[in-house]
Amino acid sequence: MKRQINQDEEIPIHNGSIELNEGQSNLDKDIKESLLIDVFQHAMDAMIIYNKDGRIIEANTAFCSIMKEERVHILGKTLEEIQLQQILDEVNHIGTEKRHIVIRLKNGEEKHLEFSAKINSLAGYVITIFRDNSERYQMEKDLHVSEQKFRRIFEDSINCLALWNDQLRIVDINSTGEKMFGLSKEKLKGQLLFEVIGNQKENKSKILHHISQVLQFGNHTTTVSFETNTGEKRQFEFSSKREIVEGLNFTIIEDISEKIEMQEQLRKSDRLNVIGELAAGIAHEIRNPMTSLKGFIQLLENSIKAEHALYYQVITSELARIDSIINEFLILAKPQVIRFQEMDINQIMKETVDLLNAQAVLYNVQFKIHYDSSLPSIYCEPNQLKKVFINIIKNAIEVMPNGGNITITTKRMESNQVHISIQDEGEGISKDRVKKLGEPFYTTKERGTGLGLMVSYKIIEEHQGLIQIESELGKGSIFHIFLPLDLKQRMK
Repeated sequence: MKRQINQDEEIPIHNGSIELNEGQSNLDKDIKESLLIDVFQHAMDAMIIYNKDGRIIEANTAFCSIMKEERVHILGKTLEEIQLQQILDEVNHIGTEKRHIVIRLKNGEEKHLEFSAKINSLAGYVITIFRDNSERYQMEKDLHVSEQKFRRIFEDSINCLALWNDQLRIVDINSTGEKMFGLSKEKLKGQLLFEVIGNQKENKSKILHHISQVLQFGNHTTTVSFETNTGEKRQFEFSSKREIVEGLNFTIIEDISEKIEMQEQLRKSDRLNVIGELAAGIAHEIRNPMTSLKGFIQLLENSIKAEHALYYQVITSELARIDSIINEFLILAKPQVIRFQEMDINQIMKETVDLLNAQAVLYNVQFKIHYDSSLPSIYCEPNQLKKVFINIIKNAIEVMPNGGNITITTKRMESNQVHISIQDEGEGISKDRVKKLGEPFYTTKERGTGLGLMVSYKIIEEHQGLIQIESELGKGSIFHIFLPLDLKQRMK
């Protein structure tokens, strides 16, 4: 029977522990036993005591809680019966070293336990202490899954994603960024953000301004144009956020070149629709009086005096010019009946050059022709293509008032296209003006309307082709026309 501690009895305490005096029996056996049992039962860590056969003779409250069993259902059972045989095997072979095991309870729940054992600490019995790490394991597992998920999103994003520190150095960048800058992740890490992205002089100040705005206001978005590692000029949007995590800033770089081009095409399309509606009415209203004017002028031709002959020529010339503008309006105003046929593109170009040769001689312009004789016939509307060639070659002649050469080349491309290039030796066109060529009423000529090139773009578009303009001030311009060789198959 356990002895009760008298309330008046003093138990000396020193530094939070029971002090044993030599002159007294300290604590008698019953008190020690009572304290040990209390410590054992109310310890936060789970503990069991078992014999050399693995039969459990004592288990505390924390252990019962882990096993989700009542104490009476645990005492007397062997470790094997409660799924803990692995403990006995490992203790016998390894000893007191901390180990980790996974067990499954009767209800199917999985437990991750860390344990250590003290052999022969109680006259042949083994004390084993457990710590339930199931929640920590699950948290670590969830964290790992989350990290893997976000790492996958980071790496597989179609946009360039970059993390950079407060020293403006790249900490991490995804595979899209590697492709964009033509460098491996290892080489990009540690480099200054503005040096990698703003390696072109005109962009460096933009990037530095962008970074300063991010650090000052927390986030910022800007657009920068620069050359990729392939030499192609592209438009990129930079969106950055400061301190996405402590000490790290985040930047998304999106290639918006196609988006900008699409917006530009939509803008041009809207303008073309408006021009088309206006053109239909204008052409109809002008053509009727124009027919009358031309008729009466022809009647007056024989009665024109010699001193007025120049006036007559100017009038007829201007009437012909108005008639040409009306025809261009009508092309824009309504769909034309297009009769496609198999034609030799070299022959169409030869006929065009022959037609304009007289005008070229007047301007002291010579043609340099390089035809690819192996070109197959293409499916096209020959008269419309001839109109495109006339527009471009006439422009080339007119930009060289002091004479020069026009080089015309045809060749087959590996991309199953025909490439026609028309190069002049004029003054050239600035880059900002090149972008506007083909827009309604935009022209670089004093008396031009801008309709000729716009019509040319429309015709080539109907042939599912492409016009590209290359120009440099002081050196001249090159018009590149690409036409598909498989148009007939595409239109089926």
